[in-house]
Amino acid sequence: MPAQQIHLVRHGEVHNPDHVLYGRLEGFGLSELGHRMAASSAAMLQAQGAPVAAVVASPLQRTRESAAPWAAAFGLDVQVDERLIEPTNKYEGRRSDFTVAKQLAVPAEWPWIVNPLKPSWGEAYVSIAARMLAAVDEAWSSVDSGDVVLVSHQLPIWMVHRSVTGARLFHDPRRRRCSLSSITTLERHGGRFVEVGYQDPAADLLERAVDLGAV
Repeated sequence: MPAQQIHLVRHGEVHNPDHVLYGRLEGFGLSELGHRMAASSAAMLQAQGAPVAAVVASPLQRTRESAAPWAAAFGLDVQVDERLIEPTNKYEGRRSDFTVAKQLAVPAEWPWIVNPLKPSWGEAYVSIAARMLAAVDEAWSSVDSGDVVLVSHQLPIWMVHRSVTGARLFHDPRRRRCSLSSITTLERHGGRFVEVGYQDPAADLLERAVDLGAV
């Protein structure tokens, strides 16, 4: 019998005093608040009696650190899956306050913004969705019973949400429902995954967050 539920968990707040679009850059771990967010997320599912049988994280530091409380709570090792990683982004390393006007002032970068539907500045939405859904499917069949926790990033998790709900992948990034350390839960019904829940364990900590994510 495969997994009962798949929980897609976003990492906690990152220590990022310079407000850099960190993407896949090394050296960006959780802030003190971010560690508390991650712990609150694991504690919520543990208190609910979730039978977590496996914990898998993106290879980036912030997700591996966010997975640690889950591993400790359920007595498991953290596995790593490259498919859960943050998408590529040509603006990686820039300050997060760059504007369209600044982009237009650099002709060499105009090709980066020609197709926001794709988007042309980074990994295509269809590519993100495909690799994430493959990781979800493999996670579902990787255990004999229980739940699997996949610790990833906002955009990859949002691509799964929009895929399983039948929404188009292009969207307004400001309207993503995927807070820091949030839990999006899936079940397999017949031959497809469906979203059955969303929880925001760190909601009371969000007002103190100064970094809400890179992409």
